[in-house]
Amino acid sequence: MKDRIYTDAEMGNVVLRKNIRSRRVSIRVHPVRGVTVTLPYFVPYAEAIRFLRSKKEWVMEVMERQKSASGGAVILSPEEVEALRREAKKYLPGRLAVLAARYGFSYGRLAVKNNRSNWGSCSSKGNINLNLRLMQVPEHLRDYVILHELCHLRHHDHGPAFHALLEQLCTDCFGLQCTAASRSRFPVSRALEKELRTYRLL
Repeated sequence: MKDRIYTDAEMGNVVLRKNIRSRRVSIRVHPVRGVTVTLPYFVPYAEAIRFLRSKKEWVMEVMERQKSASGGAVILSPEEVEALRREAKKYLPGRLAVLAARYGFSYGRLAVKNNRSNWGSCSSKGNINLNLRLMQVPEHLRDYVILHELCHLRHHDHGPAFHALLEQLCTDCFGLQCTAASRSRFPVSRALEKELRTYRLL
């Protein structure tokens, strides 16, 4: 059965979803997908809406907590995610190829993902994943993430050898942009890492 949409001025569009396995009406509040009310097949939609209204105060409290916990992260609609995915697929493969060729790296496949836990990753097989949300950060931070993952092609951990290589590449790329004094052994890459942490994933 197709989902129905109930619109509330404060909660926004609420999905009403019937599920054959549900035994009671339940509400889920997701920071990206919004509010979903799941109900058994035998329960009328009107009853589900009445239940939602009775829990509206709780729903609003949860939404507010999620907003605060996001730390300023931009919550994207599904349509915005797909637009960002298209943009990322046009930009990231070419930029990865350029930086890999510049520094002599060879990688397997590239996958563009909407990952909420990291900006990128590199598998043991040499495949690289990049987050489509890199399109929301400045260009030099995109390059930093790409260089970070390229370094993992040679060093799979975050040990001293990895950081030394990353610092070497970042100094070549961004040395003049990261002139702030630092006591770190790796001042350029650490400065970029610190800047990237100001952008939250959600």
